[in-house]
Amino acid sequence: MKFTAEQIAGILEGEVVGNPNAEVFKLAKIEEGTAGSLTFLANPKYQNYIYTTEASITIVNQTFEPEQPISTTLIKVEDAYKSFSKLLEYYNQVKLMKSGIEQPSVISENVTYGEHLYLGSFCYIGKNVTIGTNVKIYPNTFIGDNVTIGDNCILFAGVRIYSETEIGSNCTIHSGSIIGSDGFGFAPSEDGSYSKIPQIGNVILEDNVDVGSCTTIDRATLGSTIIRKGVKLDNQIQIAHNVEIGENTVIAAQTGIAGSTKIGKNCLIGGQVGIVGHLIIGDGVRVQAQSGIGKNLKDGETVQGSPAFNYGDFSKAFVHFRNFPKIVADIDELKKKIE
Repeated sequence: MKFTAEQIAGILEGEVVGNPNAEVFKLAKIEEGTAGSLTFLANPKYQNYIYTTEASITIVNQTFEPEQPISTTLIKVEDAYKSFSKLLEYYNQVKLMKSGIEQPSVISENVTYGEHLYLGSFCYIGKNVTIGTNVKIYPNTFIGDNVTIGDNCILFAGVRIYSETEIGSNCTIHSGSIIGSDGFGFAPSEDGSYSKIPQIGNVILEDNVDVGSCTTIDRATLGSTIIRKGVKLDNQIQIAHNVEIGENTVIAAQTGIAGSTKIGKNCLIGGQVGIVGHLIIGDGVRVQAQSGIGKNLKDGETVQGSPAFNYGDFSKAFVHFRNFPKIVADIDELKKKIE
């Protein structure tokens, strides 16, 4: 896809300084710009690069005035960073603007779907599935029976959606993620073996949820595992059965949440965090990376460590921990003097 400076300026409500017919078909950092690329200058730290960049078009703030000759065409806007972000979003929408049903693919009986569906090759849609408008389902995706998917959702290649799952509108699920697999439920027998407990609940993703690649969300034993609206999940996260995650909570990669834990809204949970089951995590909680959560947390707490405790106390304790060898040496020296 090619765009001219004039077209881009129209999208951004900007002013062209230079060649309005300059064309771009790719994006680049300002220091790596080549012919045919579009870049931007927002941070004064990178201003020197605008005089050497080979990018065809550069988005700049209205206040920018070159002090040396430049070869790139400028598009002046109120806020270069925001405008470039807007353009990225527009570009992404255009890139993902697919429609139609590719073959081979399987659509089972009693499936309904809205306008502008894109269904990639080698997809399977189970019975009684309902799919909204403007949904994009990329190749090699499996959708089980009785699944509901809202409007404007994107399921990238290789996603697996098990039966009975409910997905709201404006959700994005990245490649390799599995929604609705069985929860980890087994009962010990007298002979030491384990019997599987049937997992007959489902998973509910509310509106505006993002799920990163290779993340798994288990179905409930009974009832629902619920991901509330606006939740953002990174790659490789494990969410166990009957977990509930509150609105607009963000969780980084490789975090594991055990069964039946309830997490509040507007929480920030770092990478590689482990949370045991049957806990209640309050609203607005902050959990630093690699922490282990073994008890309930109140609203607004910030914790770190394993087991985790107050972040401020952890930071003070860590200072002493780093000095521990010296402290031991001092104690040994005192012992010698006493003796």
